[in-house]
Amino acid sequence: MAAEDAIEADYVVVGAGSAGCVMAARLSEDATNKVVLLEAGGNDNHFWIHVPLGFGKTFADPKVNWMFETEPDPKSGGRRMYWPRGKVLGGSSSINGMIYIRGQHEDFDHWRQLGNPGWSSTDVLPYFKRSESQERGGDDYHGSDGPLAVSDVRYTHPICDAFIEAAAELGFPRNNDFNGKVQEGVGYQQTTTKNGKRWSTAVGYLKPAMKRPNLRVITNALTERVIFEGKRAVGIAFQEAGVARSVRVRKEVILCGGAIGSPHILLLSGVGPAEHLREHGIEVVHHLPGVGQSLQDHYSGAIKLRCNQKITLNDVMQSNVRKLGVGLDYLLRRRGPLTMGVGPVALFARTRPELASPDVKFTISPFSADNPAKGLHDFSGFTLIGYQLRPDSRGELKLRSADPRDTPAMFPNYLSAENDQRTIVDSLKLCREFLATDHLRRFIESEYLPGPNVRSDADLLEYARKTGGTTFHQTSTCRMGPDPLAVVDAELRVHGMEGLRVVDASIMPTVASGNTNAPTIMIAEKASDMIRGRAPLAAAA
Repeated sequence: MAAEDAIEADYVVVGAGSAGCVMAARLSEDATNKVVLLEAGGNDNHFWIHVPLGFGKTFADPKVNWMFETEPDPKSGGRRMYWPRGKVLGGSSSINGMIYIRGQHEDFDHWRQLGNPGWSSTDVLPYFKRSESQERGGDDYHGSDGPLAVSDVRYTHPICDAFIEAAAELGFPRNNDFNGKVQEGVGYQQTTTKNGKRWSTAVGYLKPAMKRPNLRVITNALTERVIFEGKRAVGIAFQEAGVARSVRVRKEVILCGGAIGSPHILLLSGVGPAEHLREHGIEVVHHLPGVGQSLQDHYSGAIKLRCNQKITLNDVMQSNVRKLGVGLDYLLRRRGPLTMGVGPVALFARTRPELASPDVKFTISPFSADNPAKGLHDFSGFTLIGYQLRPDSRGELKLRSADPRDTPAMFPNYLSAENDQRTIVDSLKLCREFLATDHLRRFIESEYLPGPNVRSDADLLEYARKTGGTTFHQTSTCRMGPDPLAVVDAELRVHGMEGLRVVDASIMPTVASGNTNAPTIMIAEKASDMIRGRAPLAAAA
């Protein structure tokens, strides 16, 4: 037993999520590297993980979901926000809405301008392409033989089609590739699915790599702390089924716990703001004030409609016969509503004409709910949401205690910046412009929320504060940069430490303009070359 407890490896990767599965797969390509991957959750054998619309079933399932909850947020009606995060092989890529959006080219150019060489749009494009198996084939912006399957939607809906027509009528351009030359416009989104099934990083990257003898995956392994000798990371202490274990590394410790997990582990390990660590009785290994700071997320406001036709998913869920039909359609043909991601259609738009690029994203879904965890409405309904792509508000994450089993305290600080308040109001007003077109108006019985009496900017802002919420895109809590509040450098090495990197969404200097899964995978692809000492991929001439 003693020998088994002392695991040795070249690299230990903590967290088998969107980034961790990529890291384990890419590092283990080199047969001389012995890699250990630790995951606090279990295997991804949950049936509903692999059915695209099954994200509704895993949204509040503690078997596969951390089910985090923030502290009360003063700027959002004093509410606690529910933050689901994957606790399973594949991490959040196993429970998310599967939308494949990279962000704007300008996002990554901005990262470079903030002092991060090697992270411009030209630098990162080859890594997006390397990760991707694009159903439409490869081109200047897309790869065709990567591990991550990216597909067109297999199910369209008349309400979604009508939204595209409504946006076009209002002058917005059509766009059938939000990840191509420009993001702006309206159209159907692509998803990380293949043949009607979810394609997580566990499926695309990790499962093939697990056949290699030099990769060991340990599930149900709760990381307690990084083990240091001086300022060098030499291993990880963890618990497996309540038994204390450790991994000792010859090369590096790589944290891939996400925007919540990675800063939490650093703080538990004595890396972070010294005063805060001492408050919890944790020995300070290195004073690094930015750990847990700079938290960003996309905050959304929604308009919910009663539909005058029984064509929504709400109606399907109210009928056993229709549910049976939908289930058979999926099982026999991999078609129908069960193949759908969270928001089939999107519009990237500018709320003000003087802006250089889109500042909001709108999505329409042919279903509605007050709380997704409690099921859909019992009436025909659909939902139109908008969220700001580049918020100015930043929150923070702190320790609740020194016990690794206690979740950290999360303070999102939504809508604290004046520009964010203006943008959420503008997005709700623009939603109503879409809904007033003939294309969408013909589906509307009435506006369920916020209702016709909520008209003024002040009332719309108050409504957004009381009812808006996360789009589950938390980032930047270990952000990359050269400034005093940055946590990692442009090689993703933790400032002031040796043998320790962070590779996940927490390193984003600013949240990407869109869904965060694709850029997180890109980050891990790029980091794997850095760690292996390989030359960066060059963009095609």
